[in-house]
Amino acid sequence: MAVRTCVILLALVVVIVPLIGPGVAYERPPARKMYVVPADDDKDPNHPEQVHISLVGADKMRISWLTKDDTPAEVRYGTEKGQLGSSAAGTTRSYKYTIYKSGTIHDVIIGPLTAGTVYYYRCGSSGPEFSFKTPPSQLPLRIAVAGDFGQTEWTKSTLEHISESNYDLLLLAGDLSYADLYQPLWDSFGRLVEPLASRRPWMTAIGNHEIEKVVFIHTEKFTSYNSRWHMPFEESGSTSNLYYSFEVAAGVHVVVLGSYTDFGSDSEQYKWLEADLGKVDRKRTPWLLVVLHAPWYNTNTAHRGESESDDMRDSMEELLYKARVDAVFAGHVHAYERFDRIYKGKTDKCGPVYITIGDGGNREGLATKYDEPKPDISLFREASFGHGQLNVVDGQRMEWTWHRNDDDQSVAADSVTLKSLATEPDCN
Repeated sequence: MAVRTCVILLALVVVIVPLIGPGVAYERPPARKMYVVPADDDKDPNHPEQVHISLVGADKMRISWLTKDDTPAEVRYGTEKGQLGSSAAGTTRSYKYTIYKSGTIHDVIIGPLTAGTVYYYRCGSSGPEFSFKTPPSQLPLRIAVAGDFGQTEWTKSTLEHISESNYDLLLLAGDLSYADLYQPLWDSFGRLVEPLASRRPWMTAIGNHEIEKVVFIHTEKFTSYNSRWHMPFEESGSTSNLYYSFEVAAGVHVVVLGSYTDFGSDSEQYKWLEADLGKVDRKRTPWLLVVLHAPWYNTNTAHRGESESDDMRDSMEELLYKARVDAVFAGHVHAYERFDRIYKGKTDKCGPVYITIGDGGNREGLATKYDEPKPDISLFREASFGHGQLNVVDGQRMEWTWHRNDDDQSVAADSVTLKSLATEPDCN
């Protein structure tokens, strides 16, 4: 029965995947082969898997995991290994997608927690003891940034490089699993990233590969993503898991936007963004970052002319500019590109730096064609897999480095030091 189910689901993928997501066709070089992490059928049905964590408010953490059987959502935790004296209970759910039914998805919020502290925890009544470290209460803060992971041998290599970077949290600019309707790949992705995502908070955005809507077959968007990757939208006053914000290290405000939900000036997302940016006190919070999927600026020939890029920029760019957003990170285009500070297509010292980092390792390969000659607003671009590291040093300075994945070696190929716009007299 399991084999027949897989065959049917794969057939759906072959037929429907070419119709998913907007975009202009372009040639890509072949990627490395898929890296699928299968389930361990010998483990207890109550054994937790696909464990990942995310920030909730100033001093709490959400623990999420799956089990085969329907078991209670409970986490025991503490600051000493083997001494798990605190506990918290949460909720469970599951979802159906055509003929696939997920395992039981557990969601537990623990805290209050102490900043910069290692906590040990156990999910449910069985399974191993995990550990994570909470972000610091003050700067400096180290952030790993990536996009368009998928599940290939390139992805595995990129994850290994990120694990070596001693980061405090990860920002993922959409396109997580590349399941593309075939739901067992969501399970595989959860297993693949668990060694990292169970130890540091992962804060994610939606991409086009998370939509998974099929006319007449599955009419709801983002079913799998919303069920598995619950972000702290409620705490930021958002009504949707597709866009939210959070603060970390008493100096960094991060806004995560949804490229594939309404973004016009009369939309809920626009109104929420306007209100959220208006609440940020830049004297107390010197850094303002934005994460989304479809890039607003792009000199690659891939994904040009898409509404999710151009129309969203036309709608929201002024809000970001007036708020003096320092940097905007995007994915979608499978390459790396760093722009100057920009507003309305021109260099502007008070605009955000735009960075495209959709090169995490996806199965579709790299986008290798660019506009020539290179426009002046584009400062560095390269079609290679890799990831970024953002070191927020203090309230005035942060250091950005892009690490190329060069034959499985992490090579620092581009870097820049940025000054907070909140400290620039001409911008305030």
